[in-house]
Amino acid sequence: MGWTVIPIRTHVITEQDDIVSLACRYTQGIAGPNDIIAVAESVVAITQKRAILPDAVRPGLAARFLCRFPAKHGSLATPGAMQLAIQEAGLPRILLGCAAAFFGRLIGKKGYFYLVAGRELALIDDIAGTMWPYEKHIILGPKEPEKIVRSIREATGSEAVIADVNDLKCVDILAATSPESSRIAKETLIDNPFGNDDQQTPLVVIKKVEN
Repeated sequence: MGWTVIPIRTHVITEQDDIVSLACRYTQGIAGPNDIIAVAESVVAITQKRAILPDAVRPGLAARFLCRFPAKHGSLATPGAMQLAIQEAGLPRILLGCAAAFFGRLIGKKGYFYLVAGRELALIDDIAGTMWPYEKHIILGPKEPEKIVRSIREATGSEAVIADVNDLKCVDILAATSPESSRIAKETLIDNPFGNDDQQTPLVVIKKVEN
């Protein structure tokens, strides 16, 4: 037995869509009980109305100050993104995360900010470059990903995962309906079959095949 990855082209998904209904609609006749439906985390967030234009954010003094410290290629390096992080986690957690990050730098360790402030903040995409019409939005991480994958499994009969994948071969599984589906998705999605541009493939079916 092996696995093949089938990117699924969809319409442009917006906040008017329901991600579970979309998974049913676009994978019908493709995904079976032994297969895995993988959904891009940014699309889940969009359907939850968690795509926000920077102009709609009013950064406070704390956000304007704290955004100076993350690496410039990071997702919290602008006042708008940092303000949304503060609204998500609360200023005390953000400050504790900053203190942890400072300590981590002293001992040569990375990742302490998100360990303390919250993993969900690592999912914020600042001007995400996702598919139109959200290419200029800040995309927050999806809410209740575990609940969503369970709903997709109940509706389709297939296993399900929500994944954050980039072109640097980094695969983060936010939620999965089983440990095995998480492991398989982490291996098979490494070449990032999700497409945010003209591909419009925010859904992927990981299908079991005979070798």
